[in-house]
Amino acid sequence: MTELDALKMTDIEETHKYLAKELGFPDYYGNNLDALYDCLTEYCYDSFIVIKNSDAMKTNLGDYAKKLTKVFFDASKESEMYLILR
Repeated sequence: MTELDALKMTDIEETHKYLAKELGFPDYYGNNLDALYDCLTEYCYDSFIVIKNSDAMKTNLGDYAKKLTKVFFDASKESEMYLILR
């Protein structure tokens, strides 16, 4: 299980850096939503991801938080990844 802390997702750039580091994405990770989807489906297959303090994403990222969450949920359908927002 990987636990992510949304309090560390302070802006879009920092969010992608944080996700890449915590989820073990390769150096060529593109730091955007398309790259996130690709890496989630490739590197997080059959895993559990918990995002704690998920309300902080809305505060820090605004509308981008909805897009980010959608990518996680879409990837979970493709890769049997399990996502929990707390």
